[in-house]
Amino acid sequence: MDTPHRPLKKICVVGGGTAGWIAAALMAEHFKGLQCEIELVESDEIGTIGVGESTVPPFLQLLAKLGVDEAAFIRETQASFKLGIEFRDWSRKGERYFHPFGVIGAPVDISEFYQVWLKARRHGLDRPLQDFAPASVMAREGRFMLPFKAPRTPLAGASYALHVDARRVAQFLRRFAEARGVVRTEGMVDSVDTRPDGFVRALRLRSGKVVEADFFIDCTGFRALLLGKAMGVGYTDWSQWLLCDRAVAVQTENVGPPPPYTVAHAQDYGWRWRIPLQHRAGNGYVFSSAHLSDDEATATLLAQVEGRPVVDPMVVPFKTGVRDRIWSGNVLALGLASGFIEPLESTAIHLIYRGMDFFFRYLPNADCDHALADEYNRRMIADYEEIRDFIILHYCLTQRDDTAFWRACRNMELPAELAARIALFRANGTLAEGLDALFRSASWQSVMDGMGVMPRSWHPLVQRIDFAGMAQRMDLAADLLARVVADQPTHADFIRSHCAAPV
Repeated sequence: MDTPHRPLKKICVVGGGTAGWIAAALMAEHFKGLQCEIELVESDEIGTIGVGESTVPPFLQLLAKLGVDEAAFIRETQASFKLGIEFRDWSRKGERYFHPFGVIGAPVDISEFYQVWLKARRHGLDRPLQDFAPASVMAREGRFMLPFKAPRTPLAGASYALHVDARRVAQFLRRFAEARGVVRTEGMVDSVDTRPDGFVRALRLRSGKVVEADFFIDCTGFRALLLGKAMGVGYTDWSQWLLCDRAVAVQTENVGPPPPYTVAHAQDYGWRWRIPLQHRAGNGYVFSSAHLSDDEATATLLAQVEGRPVVDPMVVPFKTGVRDRIWSGNVLALGLASGFIEPLESTAIHLIYRGMDFFFRYLPNADCDHALADEYNRRMIADYEEIRDFIILHYCLTQRDDTAFWRACRNMELPAELAARIALFRANGTLAEGLDALFRSASWQSVMDGMGVMPRSWHPLVQRIDFAGMAQRMDLAADLLARVVADQPTHADFIRSHCAAPV
């Protein structure tokens, strides 16, 4: 006999911050017309980490799904545009490369551009790969234009994300969610009541209030009060591959117009970020505590930042890894409660949005059929592993051996799937793409090339192409892209004209 359909009547989000308010805002929008109450419980006594200030292009899909005006959002969060990430000193000291958003070049015949570029280099082409990436050229020149505003030009293939103020994002989303009926309850969770079947029944707040719900979303950060503490779901530690386990962060005044990209500058024992917003910059040093103390990391960061610090430095310990199950029973974890991959490619907010996207796809009734949770966990953990391997790629290909940290990165035993990906690429530039992967070919090609990996050959189907004059034609294409970019406004001028935050 079929189980009667018992829809979720109430969902409780536990914890605010970026994760909690993204969840609340998306449910408020998606559940229009459904009789489902959404309550968010958070305490002003608990500060949010709020360090992550950089996003990837799917973040704009989140805004679109909410029906949020992008320019208004940028003004209210003091955001700037991001065309990719500049990596300094990762392969060797003194070298730098760029990971752009969007395409690199255009396919030729039936071959992708990277394969054609590989062969053209053997036929006289003296152009780096990124000369053909519109986002890279705009970033290099400090220019910006919305790609969809430049159709039928080389800029149309670029993509972009945002640098944002994480606390302002949470505030923006809170206003959005509350305006659509989400109820916020102020309170500290004192204990969690569970049912005989292991599901969570209610939260008991320090005030004495009891909050019951059919389903709970755990956004309590690294503490994972529901999924980890109350339900006992374990955590798979990835620190054997990702050696950094702490970060020290500080905000500084801007010293000039913000460039349209993030900087990731390798250090002796980790790396330093610089994320430029309209009115200030976010800075941090992600490091390995096995090689460096908090005081040493803080001193190194403060000696290198540009601009006067506007807050005191904050040290954030973390453990990279993922929960064994991200959804268990009637509890789903988001954000730091579900897992953490260091912020090198700015994926934290993406994984929150992705977690909610899959939640809507596998939305349960009040019985929370385990088959839905099983498929959710399979897909989400695959996403975490894909991003983990892409982050490891930046470390394991280094040629640096100047510190014990970098020697350990060079010599680590890689996850089997990543080792196979690198071997496949070294053969002839072929890439194994995952299911609905975040990082596509252009991303892997950019990092491989930037870290000095050159395939031994190219794909055989490139032989179909007549390469007479190919180097000259590619030179002309790169020159055209450079001219089109030179005609665009500077990043600062574009912001000033379209989405400047109030002073």
